[in-house]
Amino acid sequence: MISFLFCLCLLVAGYFTYGKLVDNTFGPDDRETPAVAINDGVDYVVLPQWKLFLVQLLNIAGLGPIFGALQGALWGPIVFLWITFGTIFAGGVHDYFSGMLSERNNGYSIAEVTGKYLGNTMKSIMRVFSVVLLIMVGTVFAVGPAGLIVQLLANKGVTGAFANTAVWLAIILTYYFIATFISIDKIIGKIYPVFGICLIIMAIGVVIGLPLNGFHTPELWDHFYNMHPKTTPVWSFMFITVACGAISGFHSTQSPLMARCLKSERQGHFVFYGAMVAEGCIALVWAAAGCSLYAAEGGLNTGLAEALAAGQSAAIYDVCVKTMGNVGVVLAMLGVVACPITSGDTAFRSARYTVADWIKMDQESYMNRLKLCVPLLGCGAFLGFGNSFGLFSYAVIWRYFSWTNQTLAMLVLWTGAMYLVREKKNYWVCAAPATFMSAVSATYFSMAPECLGLIPVFTNNKTFAYPFGIIVAVCFLGLFLKAAKKYNPNVNVHHAAHA
Repeated sequence: MISFLFCLCLLVAGYFTYGKLVDNTFGPDDRETPAVAINDGVDYVVLPQWKLFLVQLLNIAGLGPIFGALQGALWGPIVFLWITFGTIFAGGVHDYFSGMLSERNNGYSIAEVTGKYLGNTMKSIMRVFSVVLLIMVGTVFAVGPAGLIVQLLANKGVTGAFANTAVWLAIILTYYFIATFISIDKIIGKIYPVFGICLIIMAIGVVIGLPLNGFHTPELWDHFYNMHPKTTPVWSFMFITVACGAISGFHSTQSPLMARCLKSERQGHFVFYGAMVAEGCIALVWAAAGCSLYAAEGGLNTGLAEALAAGQSAAIYDVCVKTMGNVGVVLAMLGVVACPITSGDTAFRSARYTVADWIKMDQESYMNRLKLCVPLLGCGAFLGFGNSFGLFSYAVIWRYFSWTNQTLAMLVLWTGAMYLVREKKNYWVCAAPATFMSAVSATYFSMAPECLGLIPVFTNNKTFAYPFGIIVAVCFLGLFLKAAKKYNPNVNVHHAAHA
């Protein structure tokens, strides 16, 4: 358990060191924030800092740092490294800049912000990209908790209508409609902090329950190899699978919600970078649970693979029960059910923001909000019930979500880098992780079975995919440096002295 605890300490230290460097690089000041200047009582509402942090944590958490981390544990303890360094140098930077750039631009959605710094073509792409991603996220975070509720009820012997996934899906989607429609402080601002605390308590319960119940967490140095039962490549599948616990483009769609509620820019370090570090800690705990609770055969995590094959709801329930007993059942209901639901509703809310900013439709009017809520939730219902009735595969939706998620993160990091070029600041803070994520996304796209890997010759073809990913990343970096030099001829010299 030493390597796990060491990584946990690194995450906390990263918040106070690298997180502060990122904050200083951006340079928050005392200008009037959108929450104060616009304050419409619907989306622009000043909230206290502690509430901003907990709401942001719950908005970005969902099933990602839980189920994604459990899936990531299939590769073994090496996943600890991605969660730790991904959070500090990529995820925290991504979340901070997506939130603060939105705050500097009237709380606009990430598509509008990206367009300002990367051009109108990218704005158009990001608008479509963001809305599609948000609808998929909302659907994933409706189907997942509906299945877990049914699992919990089935274990208690409950039968009938309330043991039906479609019934709970309908209930959750109805709640999503209400939460998407009404003022942000009516439900989100009041109950999210409570569920945020539950999420933290659940993670603490799991990490304490592991040694108390005699489970041994394998050390990184003893298992520094690929433990995936299907020998799925670490690069770049692990980096796509573990998204929300390391870096996730979805977060950039959520940060504008809180950017519209900041009282001061100086809250950004704690609210945005801090919430990402907290999520990284949660993901690390669940990855450790996945590595600890299930038997490995022949150096491969076959036991964990069998648990996950039973379904994400069953696997999460199993971890809670094994580490916390009956208390775990209650926390599973409060935390693992509430977390994805509270990310799902803000996903649809963010989709409403994105479309409203796109078509410039004022959202103070009830009717205008209704015009957007109905079609957005309708698309989510179509995908969700399609999964329930076997028309769509949840696993397939999740895989497409994972790749689009990390590609969005890449684009947002390039946006942050271009902003820093304009401000004549150290753009490598964003450009370095942007280059890395470009390689991750391009490599995955060129070999994954749901992307270019649909063509047999490309399926898991590392000989083609690895060089392709590197070439794409180098090309993107080259295009960025060319644009940076064009914008400011002295920018490379300036930053070389500060890098």
